[in-house]
Amino acid sequence: MNSSNHGSGEEKDAGAFYSGLPVFDRFSQLTDPSLYQPVPDGWLIGISDIVQSTKAIASNRYKAVNMAGAAVIAAVTNALEKREFPFVFGGDGASFAIAPHEAELARDALAATAAWVKDALDLTMRIAIIPVDAIRAAGVDVRIARYAPSPYVSYAMFGGGGLAWADAAMKRGEFAIAPAPPGSLPDLSGLSCHFSEIPAKQGIIFSILMVPASRADMPAFRAAVDDVLAIVEKTPAGGRPVPLTGPPMKWPPPGIDYMARVRNKGPLVLRHLRVMGRSLASHLTFRYGIVRGGFVPGNYMRQLVENSDFRKYDDGLRMVIDCTPQVADAIEARLAEATKAGSLRYGVHRQDAALITCFTQSNKPDHFHFVDGARGGYASAASALKASLN
Repeated sequence: MNSSNHGSGEEKDAGAFYSGLPVFDRFSQLTDPSLYQPVPDGWLIGISDIVQSTKAIASNRYKAVNMAGAAVIAAVTNALEKREFPFVFGGDGASFAIAPHEAELARDALAATAAWVKDALDLTMRIAIIPVDAIRAAGVDVRIARYAPSPYVSYAMFGGGGLAWADAAMKRGEFAIAPAPPGSLPDLSGLSCHFSEIPAKQGIIFSILMVPASRADMPAFRAAVDDVLAIVEKTPAGGRPVPLTGPPMKWPPPGIDYMARVRNKGPLVLRHLRVMGRSLASHLTFRYGIVRGGFVPGNYMRQLVENSDFRKYDDGLRMVIDCTPQVADAIEARLAEATKAGSLRYGVHRQDAALITCFTQSNKPDHFHFVDGARGGYASAASALKASLN
């Protein structure tokens, strides 16, 4: 699969390659193959997930699972000194692409995150870094596009089949990275979960995962994706689960324990007290619209809604939408039809609320907000997909 247009990768860093990609702002364009560019030769794919995430969800620990996945993005971003790089949040894990000279920093961040996830969240994180050359040798590729849901941020979309291959290889134990020693601490600055669950307004928070049945019939798969997106676009707010007023915010926030564990200085009880104080100040700031140091709560909330990552593509379509049961039924009917025709496989999960986990790097509008279902979300949809394959 190697070709000259993959680039040398010798001196290209993530920012140079990624920032040079064309940006599209209509999500329906994601099925256009011309928007996806192959990552340079020599690059690597980092990937992670939570072992037995279904068990953790059954114990009502999905917020912890989400925090673990978002922690990967925060840790690697901070390790790379906030340089722009392509990543995707998957609910119980995350994936990203990096240049060769960034591999050691990313490896250390992944290993420390896995150790922190075990120590702080009592979850086991599986991690791997896989050369793109090995992925291409298997007959698939890693191609990336940039989707901008707002003027402030862009999210990477992954195509080519390589990310799905990497995920399967990691789960087979290939290219594994050992966690750092217990007590290791990644830099998780900016990771937070101040907001409460977001209840469905239309009736259902619907988590959708659809993947091609094979690489041989991608046109039929893209047609099914287009049909599903057309159904969603007809729903109020295009299915966006985050209301225009922003997610609910209560005090103390339900994620207070996780936020305390993200902070890594001092005894846990003192971290709890500090987070309680900061979260109270934040709660009052948003409730009363207090402008502080150039921070305008209304602007931040508007940006949060626009920046939210509730739909994505990583060798398959993932969405968390707010819709009526009738819309969910129509989507499932189209998915079942395409599955019967042999063009795709899918998993879905219905719940009554969504979750949001935030990564804010500075007092700027480029803050990221990862959305998932509150009762299993992507992980439960993936379990349904796996069950259908079996």
